[in-house]
Amino acid sequence: MIKVLIVDDSPLIRALLTEVLQQAHDIKVVGVAEDPLQARELIKALNPDVITLDVEMPKMDGISFLKNLMRLRPMPVVMVSTLTQEGAPTTLEALELGAVDFVAKPTKNVTRELQAYAEILHDKVRAASQARVRAYNPPHTSSHANKVNTPDAIEFNQNALIAIGASTGGTEAIKEVLIRLPAHFPPVVITQHIPPVFSASFAERMDRISKMNVKEAEDGDVLQVGCVYIAPGDYHLRIEKLGARFVCRLDQGPAINRHRPAVDALFDSIVEIAAKRTIAIVLTGMGADGAKGLLNLKQAGAKTFAQDEKTSVVWGMPRAAMELGAADKAVPLEQVADVLMRSVIKR
Repeated sequence: MIKVLIVDDSPLIRALLTEVLQQAHDIKVVGVAEDPLQARELIKALNPDVITLDVEMPKMDGISFLKNLMRLRPMPVVMVSTLTQEGAPTTLEALELGAVDFVAKPTKNVTRELQAYAEILHDKVRAASQARVRAYNPPHTSSHANKVNTPDAIEFNQNALIAIGASTGGTEAIKEVLIRLPAHFPPVVITQHIPPVFSASFAERMDRISKMNVKEAEDGDVLQVGCVYIAPGDYHLRIEKLGARFVCRLDQGPAINRHRPAVDALFDSIVEIAAKRTIAIVLTGMGADGAKGLLNLKQAGAKTFAQDEKTSVVWGMPRAAMELGAADKAVPLEQVADVLMRSVIKR
């Protein structure tokens, strides 16, 4: 049984989350706390496997509590967030501090779609219980100073295309890749499983810490050197060839592998038009999205990789890719950027 502690100041939310989680045969709510101070004592007494944590609470806000928790007693945390433009930066900060994932705060209307909500919450709690959590180490320098210097003299094949797919743990994994890429790197297209609003906030955050220009992809965007395009939440990102140019296409077609955006949608769109110039990688994530698309790319001539087990927060998507034989090699996260750069150096 996965033991869960719910931390939320709202009695209604605590009751809803308890009801939803108790539906799962392998999940047990062992306690509820209305504030972080009570949570601290219950963690010592109950030793939960996973915590669900609200952001806004009395006595101590969720971010401050999370920072202390991940520094002193790292453990899997799923943030229960308000999926709004205002809530996005705070939730992304929580992921940066070490939270495994986040889920929408249940609302009065959730009863209409309770089963779908329950499945999502159950999956996220199960994934969190298996996640590799890391201790929080406060940064000693600014984000800009953390950009890794890559010699500008290195020449890259500007016709290359980099395609990245990720899910649980992916926001931080993508950051670790992007801070190492130089400003003149070939175009990068990314599908990260993320809801609407959050994708824009995530792209803005990545743009601040990357030498490349990072943006939320828009329909018709022409892929350009030095630019990164991130799929918007609730839209599949596909690449289309128009003459000599490659452009972003967005659509709200059916979910693939239960996801929109889906990594397979991005990868499969590249197979016929640019596989031989593509370097693709599946990073940390729950499930198997991207594995079949990566295999299709490999069979069409692309260079393909997957993040290794040791550095993945959740080794689900990369494992599925490896088991299919879709990836040429498993790569530790800290080496991904270097592998991508070596793959596209002009020779």
